[in-house]
Amino acid sequence: MPATAAFDGQSQLPRHVAIIMDGNGRWAEQRGKLRVSGHKAGVKAVREAVTFAYKLKLDALTLFAFSSENWRRPEDEVSALMSLFAAVLGSEVRKLHRNNIRLRIIGDRTAFSTQLQRKIADAEALTAANTGLTLNIAANYGGRWDITQACRRLGERVAAGELAPGEITEQHLDALMGLADLAPVDLLVRTGGEQRISNFLLWQLAYAELYFTPVLWPDFGEDSFSEAVAAFVGRERRFGCTGAQIRALVADSQP
Repeated sequence: MPATAAFDGQSQLPRHVAIIMDGNGRWAEQRGKLRVSGHKAGVKAVREAVTFAYKLKLDALTLFAFSSENWRRPEDEVSALMSLFAAVLGSEVRKLHRNNIRLRIIGDRTAFSTQLQRKIADAEALTAANTGLTLNIAANYGGRWDITQACRRLGERVAAGELAPGEITEQHLDALMGLADLAPVDLLVRTGGEQRISNFLLWQLAYAELYFTPVLWPDFGEDSFSEAVAAFVGRERRFGCTGAQIRALVADSQP
């Protein structure tokens, strides 16, 4: 498409956005508060991001909430994060359901308490038939773990005689990865200023545009999200638009 082409709205937008929500702890420290208060403030930013993705009519939004490496954090912070995760699941899932949003948790659940695993299963079951935005929360997730578990399952098929090693293709592995049923990730956003992907969606990010912002996650609102989408549109479609145009598109699409 020529550089001078006009922005025509929905067709140029990403279908699947993934976000590494970084900066909660620094946000709290800058204000002289405990780190857990930053995580609580981050919940508000999650609500705003989900609302904006819903308005923008994205197919999927994937949020990196807790990596497999995060267990190394101080025990009291990990405990607080698990409690917050459980509380948010309980308080938010019915709102998601009312808005036709499907919730899925991706990652290794075996490290979670039985009670939290049950809450996750109940939340997914409640929203499973919803057909709007798919909201994926990556919890105890790592990209290498995702690839490893897919390879393990593929190996089981080979061992069972269902597939010969020489027949294995990218498509076989792709079908066993997390998020296999969704559109590929078009845009990865990382807040907090770091410029790395930190073992997140290693397979799924193969062709994604990467957008890094210094904005700390609790401060990442609709304006910040729209600027990230505008940057994607400019890069991916080879023409420019502004964050204001993205916000106008959202406003125009509302009933």
